[in-house]
Amino acid sequence: MSYSAIQVEGVCKEYQLGAKQEQYGTLRDAIVRGVTAPFRRASASDRAATTLKALQNVSFNVPAGEVLGIIGRNGAGKSTLLKVLSRITEPSAGRIRIRGRVASLLEVGTGFHAELTGRENLYLNGSILGMSRREIQSKFDEIVQFSEVERFIDTPVKRYSSGMYLRLAFAVAAHLDPEILVVDEVLAVGDAAFQNKCLGRMRQVANEGRTVLFVSHSMPSIRALCNRCIWLRGGQLVYDGSPSETIHEYLQEHVTQGASAELVNHPGRQRGTGVANLQRLTVLNGDGYPTSTIVAGQPVTFRVELDLPEPIRLPRGALWITNDVGAELFTLDSNLQPVPFQELRGRCHFDVTIDEVALSPGSYAVNLAFGDTIRFQEHIENVLTLDVAPGDFFSVGKMPARANNMFLVRSNWVSHPVGDLVEA
Repeated sequence: MSYSAIQVEGVCKEYQLGAKQEQYGTLRDAIVRGVTAPFRRASASDRAATTLKALQNVSFNVPAGEVLGIIGRNGAGKSTLLKVLSRITEPSAGRIRIRGRVASLLEVGTGFHAELTGRENLYLNGSILGMSRREIQSKFDEIVQFSEVERFIDTPVKRYSSGMYLRLAFAVAAHLDPEILVVDEVLAVGDAAFQNKCLGRMRQVANEGRTVLFVSHSMPSIRALCNRCIWLRGGQLVYDGSPSETIHEYLQEHVTQGASAELVNHPGRQRGTGVANLQRLTVLNGDGYPTSTIVAGQPVTFRVELDLPEPIRLPRGALWITNDVGAELFTLDSNLQPVPFQELRGRCHFDVTIDEVALSPGSYAVNLAFGDTIRFQEHIENVLTLDVAPGDFFSVGKMPARANNMFLVRSNWVSHPVGDLVEA
């Protein structure tokens, strides 16, 4: 497919804040308001109204069959853009061209009636979303199976848990067959297993060659689903590129100073020989980008930059992690690897990589030492703070229930039927 499914040209959307809202009334009231409007003086509340520019001159094209991710902080204009593209609201300026049937998953569950059963709501919601009765009937079993609420399909949804309600609502919406699918952060519904199922469904839709616009705060989901990504900030499009590039630019804006630290005059430097070969320590994520936050189970690299006036023939580096009370958790030592460091000279650097961070979520201090195999010449404590965020370390969507766990350790649990125990 070579044509553009969506063309957005200079789209703006403005809202008036603080203006007095018109009240519903009779036709006579509307006529009177219209006739007298030119002669009325603006009220204080109207004069105090301010304009919110939700979208400002946004332009981009989406080729047919492309999966476009949209990222940005809350209030950046992401949802407003999707509502404009879904024709829920009109743009204040600009032009939009759309080729193909559009289906929107903006507010999961819109149109559900609490007194109706799951079966009745399935038909009702499917009709609201544009599905014909024949289409609903042909997909009924598939939708119910996907939702995992088969036992309760003839129970009024007012008796559903919030998770069951969202499962059925997403299942209906996810089985639409449009040429263009617009999705706004719906993968956050349900538990981890159901989220994975939703993600798989979205991936299936993308693989079928349909055009998808996907808004999410989940960077892994954006990377997994999308082949292009745009970044909105303050209603403006500030970056358009591959998911990795766009996410990198987005995260860079919010990188804290903890991602990198100058070492020459660091307050944690222990006075020794007076040398200052260590120049900078930088924390890199699995993609090689600076960051102060690492997800549990993901790789991390510590890059140490040096400036050596004299070559060091047998260099040695050490890096250790301490918790918030100063207890040393583990040490990484270049002397404890099969192949020793080669000679270092001039302006150079070395990397220390952990393939999988096995720490519980929390904040930890990074400490550093450098010298040769005889002794460490430099010793710097509390170089920077490393934040570990929750991640799917165990591949089950859960973290340990005990809050005071420090390390994450995988284990293999096997149950044996009663009477199967072999006596020694």
